[in-house]
Amino acid sequence: MNWMILVAIAVIFDSLRIFIDNYVSDVYFKGKYAVAQKLFLGYFFTIASIILFIIFGLDFSTISITAFVLLFIAGLCSAIAGIPYYRALEIDDSTNVGIFIQLSPVLYLIFGWFLLGDSFSPMQIIAFLIVLSAPLLVIVSARKNSRKIRLRAMLYALTYVVIDIIGNIIFVKETDLGINFVNGITLVLLGKGIGNIVIVRCIPKWRRRYNFVKKESKGKLFRPLFCGCLSGLIKDFSYRGALVAAPAV
Repeated sequence: MNWMILVAIAVIFDSLRIFIDNYVSDVYFKGKYAVAQKLFLGYFFTIASIILFIIFGLDFSTISITAFVLLFIAGLCSAIAGIPYYRALEIDDSTNVGIFIQLSPVLYLIFGWFLLGDSFSPMQIIAFLIVLSAPLLVIVSARKNSRKIRLRAMLYALTYVVIDIIGNIIFVKETDLGINFVNGITLVLLGKGIGNIVIVRCIPKWRRRYNFVKKESKGKLFRPLFCGCLSGLIKDFSYRGALVAAPAV
């Protein structure tokens, strides 16, 4: 499949995921400790990794201990990145946060230049400026008393993107070294799942908030959470597939 098609699929499902996350944050968590929903994400992605392991297994002949640990860390990066991401959703709406997150291609170019010495083509510079203009317009067009909030949301979103990029770079480099794609994403999902569970379980106020919202919603919380997780899973597969087919760095 053409890598550009995979990117398009990833963008569509990532936008859907952000919309659902914003809905859950506003409607169920009321903008308070929305990061607590990561506990459900943790269970979802851990189970997804176990299902992939049962179906496809792990080719231990190509997975060294170092590769296993690095891919698990890549998943942990994704889990940690969710903390500033949900903070951004708490203080701004999904449309603006989604625009800020679309700065990821620009940051990939910067990482490629800084870490690997890649050079920019004229078309990349033009694309760089076009992508950069969107979040700047969002901030400038905001009312004066809202600009600080928008700026904070952008900084949280960029922190999310940077941490996520680190995990994606690890994933791409390990698959370039011969790790099977499905095996690689199985370990990433395992790290992402366990990381999310540990993060929420280790912070009492987040854990209590999740249990309170779960009880108050009488189980209705799980439907949008499941849809968001499913959208995120499809995005993970398609986006990482695109990165492997046409590495961004």
